[in-house]
Amino acid sequence: MSSSNEKEVMGIKIPKGWKVVKLKDICKKLKAGGTPSTSRKEFWNGNIPFVKIEDISSAEKYLTKTLTTISEEGLKNSAAWVVPKNSLLFAMYGSLGEVAITKIEVATNQAILGIIPNKDIDVEFLYYWFLYFKPYWKKYAKPTTQANLTAEIVKNTKLPYPSEEERKTIVEILSTVDKAIQKVDEAIEKTERLKKGLMQRLLTKGIGHKEFKYSKELGCEIPKEWKVVRLKDICIINPEQIDPRIQMPNRIFLYIDISSVEEGRIKEHKEILGKNAPVRARRVIHKNDVIMSTVRPYLKAFALVPEQYDGQICSTGFAVLRCNQNKINSYYLLYTLLSDKTIDQCKAMMVGGQYPALNQSQVENLKIPLPPLKEQQKIAEILSTVDKKLELEKKRKEKFERIKKGLMEVLLSGKVGVRV
Repeated sequence: MSSSNEKEVMGIKIPKGWKVVKLKDICKKLKAGGTPSTSRKEFWNGNIPFVKIEDISSAEKYLTKTLTTISEEGLKNSAAWVVPKNSLLFAMYGSLGEVAITKIEVATNQAILGIIPNKDIDVEFLYYWFLYFKPYWKKYAKPTTQANLTAEIVKNTKLPYPSEEERKTIVEILSTVDKAIQKVDEAIEKTERLKKGLMQRLLTKGIGHKEFKYSKELGCEIPKEWKVVRLKDICIINPEQIDPRIQMPNRIFLYIDISSVEEGRIKEHKEILGKNAPVRARRVIHKNDVIMSTVRPYLKAFALVPEQYDGQICSTGFAVLRCNQNKINSYYLLYTLLSDKTIDQCKAMMVGGQYPALNQSQVENLKIPLPPLKEQQKIAEILSTVDKKLELEKKRKEKFERIKKGLMEVLLSGKVGVRV
């Protein structure tokens, strides 16, 4: 039950003093786009940016470019229309609820609603409200195979509407956090460029070498005393298998699947009772093993196993590489697997359509450069230092994103007032 000082809109309690408006009453135009015929080449690759869902998803807040363009003729011969700068783009299906502010004139496909607010309405306020409301849209979507909204549903959406002063203050507060996130993003991007440059240099030129030889296997020069080896020469691959449903039905284990891993690190895990284990939960992992996704390896879901996962289980979608510590440093191996040279080998070998993959034999025969062990350790230390900096920056971003989420929760519902 709402108190006498509250009212409810779209399932959200708001202060009684706030207005409630329909989106169509504060906007000049709300209209979906269309797609020119893909069989007509003259409709494409013109000078009009053409927005698809993935363009909105990749935009942090402002959309400044698109992957695809259409021609004037394509625009005229389709339902596409030109959405002006400083309008809102909203995904009605696919990635339901994705939103961005366009900073260029664009055309859109039929999945995207272009929203042009009235002159007195700050598009940034609408952006933050749509962002806040994103988890709620599924309740209003049409129950089809894929949850869809329609332009009519969105037009008639009711939204909380505080005073102009409050709207401005809310935008100022949230924009300040966004600027902080942007600075962190820039620092992450800079550190990633540094890491990429160091990897290219260290993993082919090493440290302090003056004499080099050409390696046919790798297609590049490497230091004269380095070797080129296959993974099977320096690792045991997939050394331990287990069926948790049979061998430990009443024990809970930590499970790592491919979605749990991003480039260079395990970001999460699942806790699963042995008898409920998925069919792919089979490979036992130990501290300092390197796990390498064999499914779409170009996505680089590779990581070093830290101590907390010692004795746990990963998916058969990974190859588990147990290093011969007398021959190779585990961290060095990880960085080498993440290098462009190794990824290029994977791309050349993998087979399959939607989910191209490597088999165990192909993994065993991947070739890598092998410096002396001491040099491997030095290379790993340099790259690990950069990785630690990168990890700190990513944690900073996560912290700011939590702050932003919390602020949207209290500001856009009026739980914390900002009346000036």
